[in-house]
Amino acid sequence: MKKFEELKTLLAEAEKDAESFYNKANKAAGTRLRNAMQQLKVAAGDIRKEVTDIKNAATK
Repeated sequence: MKKFEELKTLLAEAEKDAESFYNKANKAAGTRLRNAMQQLKVAAGDIRKEVTDIKNAATK
């Protein structure tokens, strides 16, 4: 559950940069947003793996 909470925190931080990029055309915020999206992708992958591992361990 800890990794899921971290994912939510990353998303909340990315939301600020998304607003700055889309509404204020702040290019630096766009760069930060792209970085945050990559971090979210990695975090989501980690969560997927963790869920699969837990699910498989429960069925054995």
